This record gives sequence, structure tokens and C-alpha cells, in this order.
Amino acid sequence: MSIPADLRYTESHEWIRTEADGTLTIGITDHAQGALGDIVFLDLPAAGRSVKAEEEVAVIESVKAASDIYAPVAGEIVEANTAAVDAPESINTDPYGAWLFKLRPANAADLAGLLDAAAYGKIVDAA
Repeated sequence: MSIPADLRYTESHEWIRTEADGTLTIGITDHAQGALGDIVFLDLPAAGRSVKAEEEVAVIESVKAASDIYAPVAGEIVEANTAAVDAPESINTDPYGAWLFKLRPANAADLAGLLDAAAYGKIVDAA
């Protein structure tokens, strides 16, 4: 199982990459896609939507179950990955490349509350 050291994580298994322009790219972790199994459908948030930290913003469905995806911090959705909607199985083959949505954080300092790779690894190991 892969847990890239350059990303941040949530306890609900989202990964977060900070981009050069300050936006955040968000997806689900390798652990999450493995637990879900074959992903068959995505319902992603619309650009322009304001979200609160830990708000349900998307749904991912697999042959096993449906799961909510949460905003890691408060902010505004700036883009959804339509390519992933058209090919949801791409999340199974490349969970860190097939992102779900991008978010402009309301407060960049909120990122400090997210997990680093080591802390996320401990959560996964305990599961």
C-alpha cells in the first residue's frame, strides 16, 4: 500500500496535495480504493460551491458500497475531475493521480491540522 510522503491526509482517507497556486487537489487514498473495491460511479461537487471542513461533498460508489467524501478544510470548490467521472475505475489503478476535486482553502493555516504520511500510516495500520 502506498502512502506518499509529500501529501497530507484525513482520518476519512482523503489525500490532499497543495498546488503552487495555493489550491488543494483532493482524492482518496490507496487504502480507501482497496477497501472499496471496483469503483463504478462518482458524484462530485460543482465548481463555485462553498464548503465547510469535514462537510460531505462527494459520493463514490463501488460494487461493494457507497462512501461519502469529505472536504478536508473549509473553502470553495474550484474544479471537479470530469475525466474521473467518465472513467471512475481510474481511481483503482492510480489513486494518487486520479484526483476528485480541487478546493481553494478559506484559511491556509487549516492545513496544519491534517495528517502527515506517518500519522496516516498509523491509522491504516490500526484498522
